[in-house]
Amino acid sequence: MIFMNKRITSVLMFLMMSICFFINGRGQQINAGQEKRIFKPGFQQILDSANLKGSILVYDEQRQIYFSNDFKWAEKGRLPASTFKIVNSIIGIEAGIIENEKSIFKWDGKKRKLAVWERDLNLKEAFQESCVPCYQEVARKIGFSRMQQYLKNLDYGNMQFDTTTVDLFWLEGNSKISQFQQIDFLKRFYFSKLPISKKTESIVKILLIVDKNNSYSLSGKSGWAMRDGYNNGWYVGYIEAENKVYFFAVNIDPKQNFDIDYFAQIRKEITLKALMQLRIIK
Repeated sequence: MIFMNKRITSVLMFLMMSICFFINGRGQQINAGQEKRIFKPGFQQILDSANLKGSILVYDEQRQIYFSNDFKWAEKGRLPASTFKIVNSIIGIEAGIIENEKSIFKWDGKKRKLAVWERDLNLKEAFQESCVPCYQEVARKIGFSRMQQYLKNLDYGNMQFDTTTVDLFWLEGNSKISQFQQIDFLKRFYFSKLPISKKTESIVKILLIVDKNNSYSLSGKSGWAMRDGYNNGWYVGYIEAENKVYFFAVNIDPKQNFDIDYFAQIRKEITLKALMQLRIIK
């Protein structure tokens, strides 16, 4: 009887272990309940053809699968650059500094880096034109203590700043967020898992919409970190298609001889190409 009990126990343990593991697209064994990772050489071909290096990371929420050409690159933290405007908008609204997407940023008449910023902009325009001075103003009004507390509550990357860099830390310094962390944050935002009001969530979702047609709705934000001749670009967001949602975080560096004037638009273009490869869009 004891022998039979031991035998039954062994069989049950074996079955439980079998259930707790599965094989992903590269033959790697990972725990059930964790997201599956599938290597996509086609993503690398997209980057190579554009004279870029980096990682395209796409997450299929329904199947809990990550697709990428370089998972190691996607795990490394980098400056969020203007993708931080998503978080800055959330905190600004939650703190009562911004009322809604029509709130106005008054231009002070001073010369700015981009001519498109040299005018009064509402929140939606400031977000979509990525107006750095506008969002620096928001960050200064939020202040060091509140910014620190909100970022802790939102669990957003590893932002490092003090009272002197509260309006600059996402562009310069040692603040870091990885592509996986970007997607994790976007997932929690999209599925209402952040400690923010429905009003804030609704406004920021409006800000994020880039393209909307009969086939899909694309929501995203670009980012561009420039330091000592080094350029690093982001495109993060999500796409809703056929009643499903997919999240993405693209991070790229231009290779030698890349035409930097093309860097601003290439981030969205390669993202769409990756989504086409996955047959998410046509």
